[in-house]
Amino acid sequence: MWPLIKILPVKTNFRFVSFAKFAAAFSIIAVIASLAATLLPFKGPCGGLNCGIDFRGGTVLEFSTAPRALDPGVVREALSGRGLGDVQVQSFDATSAMVRFETPPNMNANQTAEGVKSALTQALGAPVKFARTEVVGPKVSGELFRGGIIALGLAIGLMMVYIWFRFELQFGLGAVAGLFHDIILTFGLIAFFNLEFSLTTIAALLTIIGYSMNDTVVVFDRLRENLRKYKKMPLGDVIDLSINETLSRTVITGLTAVLALGGLAVFGGETLFGFSIIMIFGIVFGTYSSIYVGAPIILLWGVKRGDDDEPAKPIVPTGSAVRP
Repeated sequence: MWPLIKILPVKTNFRFVSFAKFAAAFSIIAVIASLAATLLPFKGPCGGLNCGIDFRGGTVLEFSTAPRALDPGVVREALSGRGLGDVQVQSFDATSAMVRFETPPNMNANQTAEGVKSALTQALGAPVKFARTEVVGPKVSGELFRGGIIALGLAIGLMMVYIWFRFELQFGLGAVAGLFHDIILTFGLIAFFNLEFSLTTIAALLTIIGYSMNDTVVVFDRLRENLRKYKKMPLGDVIDLSINETLSRTVITGLTAVLALGGLAVFGGETLFGFSIIMIFGIVFGTYSSIYVGAPIILLWGVKRGDDDEPAKPIVPTGSAVRP
């Protein structure tokens, strides 16, 4: 592995700020499209998202007929006419599948689930192995939904308080804009690809909030330090210098996390696939926003330089990545 690491440039001089206008246009369009896909139609409880069983209520059954092959058509036929609402049948492979259905209002959820199991066993022929049975009532699903939204709101609020204490106003605006940018785009990913919005998704979003803020703080700490050090250097050049100085840390941290999550997406099974994809997307755009959302907003608003008396130093000539 070490010879591969030596290929990476020790020092880079990319001109990130020169592409800030194009990135801003992309981000604005992506945020508007993501908001529309997430909210439309304005229908509870999840709007345009694929509301999971946690928030919508209902039952999930995972089962297998191994080593015999499973015919999804037989499953649908066995469950039709039972008043189970929108029944979803999803095959994992040739011998296993998952069904989701809603419990009729006048029926007991557990009794309905047992009745569905009997119907499937009769239709598919014994033995049928049920690996997962998850029953969530309407009242519990409502409480879980409110709890998830409150958790997201508290996480964002606490991050804003942290930024308020740690940075001056201009840095705080950049960090908050980057945080909302990442969360909204992640909601857009969930809506566009019809990923399930569940408690697992909430856990992924909370992790993305922490990662996005940490990445932005690393860049801002170096930027604040360089603003005091290079007092006469143009602000855009100081921003480019700061991002380049933290770029290797950002890339290596993000790449290792994406590699680990890629393995989880491939081998973690259906339950963890959506979580892994959401996390990978959040890490990639958390890195993007720390470079092209947070820092350019400081360029737009301007920032006060420190009181350090150290004279200004010349900036290194621009160009492609170099290695001394």
